[in-house]
Amino acid sequence: MPRLTPILIALLLWLASASAQEQTAKPELFQEMDEILAELAKFTGWKAPKKVDSDTITKDGLKQFLEDRMKEIVKPEELHAEELSLKKLGLVPKSFDLRKTTVDLLTEQAAAFYDYRKKKLFVLDTNATLTQKPVLVHELAHALADTQINLEKYIFKGKSDDSSLARQAVMEGQATWLMSEYIMSRMGGSLTKSPEMADVMSRMAGNSSGAFPVFDSVPLYLRESLLFPYTKGFTFQQAVIQKLGKEGFLAVFKNPPLSSQQIIHPEKYFDKVQPTKPPLPKASTRGYTGVVEGTAGEFDHEILFRQYGGEADAKLARKWRGAEFRIFEDKKDRSKSVLLYASDWQDEKAARDVFRLYKKVLQGKANTFELSRESASEMAGTIDGCPFLVRLESTRVTSVEY
Repeated sequence: MPRLTPILIALLLWLASASAQEQTAKPELFQEMDEILAELAKFTGWKAPKKVDSDTITKDGLKQFLEDRMKEIVKPEELHAEELSLKKLGLVPKSFDLRKTTVDLLTEQAAAFYDYRKKKLFVLDTNATLTQKPVLVHELAHALADTQINLEKYIFKGKSDDSSLARQAVMEGQATWLMSEYIMSRMGGSLTKSPEMADVMSRMAGNSSGAFPVFDSVPLYLRESLLFPYTKGFTFQQAVIQKLGKEGFLAVFKNPPLSSQQIIHPEKYFDKVQPTKPPLPKASTRGYTGVVEGTAGEFDHEILFRQYGGEADAKLARKWRGAEFRIFEDKKDRSKSVLLYASDWQDEKAARDVFRLYKKVLQGKANTFELSRESASEMAGTIDGCPFLVRLESTRVTSVEY
């Protein structure tokens, strides 16, 4: 399913050009960089770079740049396609403003970042103190990884939405793991020797504690999409290091996970379980043009089911095997669109459960819902006055929604 990830990454890759003039004085925090890099190199077995360029940026400068850069690098049709997908799939309300939300979220969340293209690290001037050392460690972990693998090329090689999320989880999860290992080493410990601490640190990373009002106010899907690479990516990296040792640091880049499922369940990564590609249902799209298509992963379904069902329903996502979607838009009237969706499940019982749950999804994302017919394998009716048809065939669930 669509997510903010491509836009967020693109923006962060371009931040350096505007922020270089923000500050000239190097804060005391940056004096720690060589020592941190040496320690991270020891953990990974990689050679530390001789120098990582660094600078600071103000909060106001960051927000203004984000607004300008969004207009510059994100094409209007790309932004429209993402926003349409989020709305059509029921992941955000119809009044949702993707551009504004992206800028507001990044402005609030950014404490530091490593620019893969410029090979330069930036810290918000309000965070450039020794008390924010873990933030610096995280970004230096990116800089170190960038000496082994081109992170910019790596992150953009994801062939689908779900695989892109998996790659981002590798990148952010590894940096979070190394940051945590650095903290543990300062206390005389190690995540490799105290794996139970990995669970504790993962839970801490996912708790905003009301400190970020914008983050707390956005739809569930956006919150979880931003957290997933850090929390689930962290536990994935822990599993990789436990199994492969230092070799695991580079292995996840050379042989990246193919889906969010492999991140959530590392054993599926080790077993090389690949997602299936169920065929999309056939429907009339005369007068329509294709806008966006992609893969909906286990993560996407977990959030969708939790949002319109509950925690128990969300567990159904664990039986995911694969899913595809495509959205078309009326050539003359952009208020009209059609969603084609197909998912494949572990067994027929799981597919039946998803088929029944999908009725809740349709009801939840529509203002009006009318059912014209319903059987054990088919549902038809209208949502907001537009027709839909959901079918169950063996282990597959498909939907056509106008």
